[in-house]
Amino acid sequence: MKAERRPFASVVQAVLIMLLVVSFILISQRFSEGLYRFGFVLLIATTFVQIAFGNIPPSAGFGQSMKLLGITFGVIAVIFAVGIWIAPYLVKLGQG
Repeated sequence: MKAERRPFASVVQAVLIMLLVVSFILISQRFSEGLYRFGFVLLIATTFVQIAFGNIPPSAGFGQSMKLLGITFGVIAVIFAVGIWIAPYLVKLGQG
């Protein structure tokens, strides 16, 4: 009897949760600043990927997951770009 494979998105979501836990452990340790920095970068990276995969159905295959991941990263990039673009205007508005 062949074991049934879990869908790609489901596996990635489980791995991301484990990586988030590891990043919190690395950030909370007090022995190495290098491990702290690595944990911080890992936390940021896994958070962005988790935002995307949190909105992908766990039953999605590899192709659908990558398509939705690209769309989500595109939306995040547009939001960052708009925020950077309007920041000077908001500063001037607050000073005026």
